[in-house]
Amino acid sequence: MVEQSELNRLFWQSRRGMLELDVLLVPFVKEVYPELNEEDQRRYRKLLSCEDQDMFGWFMERAEPDDEDLRSMVRMILDRVQPK
Repeated sequence: MVEQSELNRLFWQSRRGMLELDVLLVPFVKEVYPELNEEDQRRYRKLLSCEDQDMFGWFMERAEPDDEDLRSMVRMILDRVQPK
């Protein structure tokens, strides 16, 4: 169970000030993060430590993270919003 204080902190960390990132990360942290297993929660927190410009490139699929954990989390977030 994720504590509300952690969710609040992650919510604010997910608000990046770049609309393209905010529309992906804020709903994800609200709707999906609490249901993730500990490993995926760790991956999400790791993603939040990345630079906005890097994340922008990854989510626009112009590049991929070198790190497997980050690649996995980017894919999970994109799969949630892209039609199959």
